[in-house]
Amino acid sequence: MSNIRKAFENGKAFIPFITCGDPDLETTAKVVRAAVDAGADLIELGIPFSDPTAEGPVIQGANIRALAGGVTTDKIFDFVTELRRDVKIPLVFMTYANVVFSYGGERFMSRCKESGIDGIILPDLPYEEKGEFAEVSKKYGIDMISLIAPTSEDRAAMIAKDAEGFIYIVSSLGVTGVRSEINTDISRIVDIIRQNTDVPCAVGFGISEPRQAQKMAAVSDGVIVGSAIIKIIEQYGKDSPYYVGEYIRLMKEAIST
Repeated sequence: MSNIRKAFENGKAFIPFITCGDPDLETTAKVVRAAVDAGADLIELGIPFSDPTAEGPVIQGANIRALAGGVTTDKIFDFVTELRRDVKIPLVFMTYANVVFSYGGERFMSRCKESGIDGIILPDLPYEEKGEFAEVSKKYGIDMISLIAPTSEDRAAMIAKDAEGFIYIVSSLGVTGVRSEINTDISRIVDIIRQNTDVPCAVGFGISEPRQAQKMAAVSDGVIVGSAIIKIIEQYGKDSPYYVGEYIRLMKEAIST
């Protein structure tokens, strides 16, 4: 069984996204540990990229700050190895195909395995083009997380049948960012997924408030929050771990009731 499944064994999963190296890796480590203490079930770690096409201005800003601070993929692998001394929950990378390609797919996936990464999300990699990446990720036991967007309805069954780890349901069209309302019929997408796989699914893009999280968790297996957390880190910088922890505690409580 995939280690990622453990995130969904005890009720609805809360999955925070954190950009590595924003404002520095030392703070990122403290934020990750605060998230774990607050009840996070799985953490998405963003590897910064200069052209993050799926990201809105908040996470783009985090990428720019992290890269300006000198973070590299090698430093992030060393950082994860250090985290794994005490962080036991599943960890997945979220980055872009070019990051993996330029690092070398074989080398990248082998280092994922060595450092303790459980899966990878590549939002710019279409399902139909994932073959080469999927082959090497499977070799090293790294789950390649599939995304299903509102526009994927006619492909949702095909994607679900081949899914690993968990399925990332994109709640809204466009880039990441806080949204006041989510109007996509998530339950319809979840129904298609349930008919084709028992792999759990979590909803992301736009979720920022307990009310939204509760609504999305009611029809899926968990929620993913990124921009709202990155905003807290941007606001409080090195003091952000405490505030991120309090926010996650609030959100986790909302999806657990």
